[in-house]
Amino acid sequence: MSSWLGWCHWEQAVPSNALEEFGRRWWILLFSCRTYPKIPAVSSEELISFLCSQQIQFADDMQEFTKFPTKTGRRSLSRSISQSSTDSYSSAASYTDSSDDEVSPREKQQTNSKGSSNFCVKNIKQAEFGRREIEIAEQDMSALISLRKRAQGEKPLAGAKIVGCTHITAQTAVLIETLCALGAQCRWSACNIYSTQNEVAAALAEAGVAVFAWKGESEDDFWWCIDRCVNVDGWQANMILDDGGDLTHWVYKKYPSVFKKIRGIVEESVTGVHRLYQLSKAGKLCVPAMNVNDSVTKQKFDNLYCCRESILDGLKRTTDVMFGGKQVVVCGYGEVGKGCCAALKALGAIVYVTEIDPICALQACMDGFRVVKLSEVIRQVDVVITCTGNKNVVTREHLDRMKNSCIVCNMGHSNTEIDVTSLRMPELTWERVRSQVDHVIWPDGKRVVLLAEGRLLNLSCSTVPTFVLSITATTQALALIELYNAPEGRYKQDVYLLPKKMDEYVASLHLPSFDAHLTELTDDQAKYLGLNKNGPFKPNYYR
Repeated sequence: MSSWLGWCHWEQAVPSNALEEFGRRWWILLFSCRTYPKIPAVSSEELISFLCSQQIQFADDMQEFTKFPTKTGRRSLSRSISQSSTDSYSSAASYTDSSDDEVSPREKQQTNSKGSSNFCVKNIKQAEFGRREIEIAEQDMSALISLRKRAQGEKPLAGAKIVGCTHITAQTAVLIETLCALGAQCRWSACNIYSTQNEVAAALAEAGVAVFAWKGESEDDFWWCIDRCVNVDGWQANMILDDGGDLTHWVYKKYPSVFKKIRGIVEESVTGVHRLYQLSKAGKLCVPAMNVNDSVTKQKFDNLYCCRESILDGLKRTTDVMFGGKQVVVCGYGEVGKGCCAALKALGAIVYVTEIDPICALQACMDGFRVVKLSEVIRQVDVVITCTGNKNVVTREHLDRMKNSCIVCNMGHSNTEIDVTSLRMPELTWERVRSQVDHVIWPDGKRVVLLAEGRLLNLSCSTVPTFVLSITATTQALALIELYNAPEGRYKQDVYLLPKKMDEYVASLHLPSFDAHLTELTDDQAKYLGLNKNGPFKPNYYR
């Protein structure tokens, strides 16, 4: 009897009701006896005796279950069960104990193991977890590590004092530590109030980086963190690495004298680049700037491939939506829009596109998407995604006309694409249903599902592929090295694209990951094409 009773043992998570489990095991035994005729007959006395022993054992299991620790940096199991649909346990998750959430990091007195307090993070005790995240990211960022090893002896950034404002994730941490390994001193803040991985920020602070960021900052916190990076006694930045232009804007607004020592700005977002070109056109750009966003390696890889994968990740984690047959409108068919549309189409969604550019619109048509005005489809679509870099793409009028349970989100850098301000009116009710998921309820009961309050979806609600970020990070590092070491006069007070040779070098560093082997031109072939055998192989204007 022991062999088949052992086979019937129900190995499962302990439920809350012992009586239900007792009944479940009773029916399993009865089912087993009917289904498997080769099992030896069991007397009713033996069966009852076994079930009673199982009930006693289960009661012991429940008693042991209540002994599980519920604090000290570990989530209780009961909390995990009740909130499994709302919490993320990926690398985007925070290890913060709930008791820490009540106190603002600005009010805490924290020091790292070296006694330094030159940082402001959620909880410095999370540093060990963050270090693991960074080490995992390094495994898929071999090109950046290779650059670190090649240039570490030369220290091309020796003397560089870089102030940065980017997403603070494990991948960005690999970039920051690479810059430090190449000789730079860094001070860092977050370019998005929701994208910071608290444990990674703690790991950077423990390593000695002056980082000021935590997930869920207020608007006031956001600007305070940037100010703490710039306004420092005895420390003067000479390089800026920006993502979105907020840091550059703050320096122009509050500390314009800082630009006297700034050698260059590196900017990687559509929004930030647009701001730089505005400054240049107005004659107010007083230092050279490198437009990394429009480099081929950023456009073709980060914007396209990264968004193609991360759009689905962000939407699935927050809404559990099934895309087959859903009607989706993607506003903008640039590289980000192309990636989003390709992913959604692959899952069977009916995808519409809005565009202002006839060339991009024609590309969308040729790729099989119907190009429409947003007002034409707003009543029928199930999901609205913005990725234009513009403002007021989705207005209150559009929001009023949406169907019940329509999902609205943004894949652009800035939170200006969706008119969220118009939703904060007395007649509308906001209901937080999950982390980064709000239901905005109209007086008639209609609900619109707003993700990340209109901010960048993928980094606010999920994570992005490490390998793709390695490409972008390597591009940023090379741009900083180029601007910092450029002889005086090479770059004027204008916005420049990354030299094509550097784009090709970044790509070549990532080819070994695929065991890819490049073909080399013969002398005759190179002469025929009018190229150098070692590149660049495309003109600078080629995108």
